[in-house]
Amino acid sequence: MKTLVIVTHPNIEASRINKAWIEELRQQTDVTVHELYKAYPDEKIDVAAEQRLVEAHDRVIFQYPMFWYNTPYLLKKWFDEVLQYGWAFGPEGTKTAGKEIGAAVSTYGTEESYQANGFNRFTLREILRPIEAIAPFIGATYLPPFTLSDSSNLSDERLAQSRIDYVRHIRNAKPVGARD
Repeated sequence: MKTLVIVTHPNIEASRINKAWIEELRQQTDVTVHELYKAYPDEKIDVAAEQRLVEAHDRVIFQYPMFWYNTPYLLKKWFDEVLQYGWAFGPEGTKTAGKEIGAAVSTYGTEESYQANGFNRFTLREILRPIEAIAPFIGATYLPPFTLSDSSNLSDERLAQSRIDYVRHIRNAKPVGARD
């Protein structure tokens, strides 16, 4: 299965988690890492090129740090511009049908803070609902998210383990609602 990981981090060089994940992913032969902020420093997305990338892969993972309970700006722009009527949805929009999509998200807050009774009042699954909602709209299936929290207190050992776990997740994640 060919996987496209669309990384959207506005300052990847300052990132500890997303940078480590990219390093691990680049060692995989069946994974394409595509960094939006490096590809489009002017934030002008080449829609046709992005659509070709998606078409060439079976699984698309959106990797980013959580920004104000949302995606970074350029990923939202990517959704708005790339997932077009007649391409991703609508009567002729079948190019994303049958694909699998998911999210890989890092957070500053702790896992405990992303609970109904936690500081953030919502689980990460709830916060990621917009991406989950995109999947059926474009004929894709949704994969459970891969998350790593508490970035400011993350040990080197936990980060190293997350690299391995992330690759395993990308390869083995089953769509939400799928039976084993």
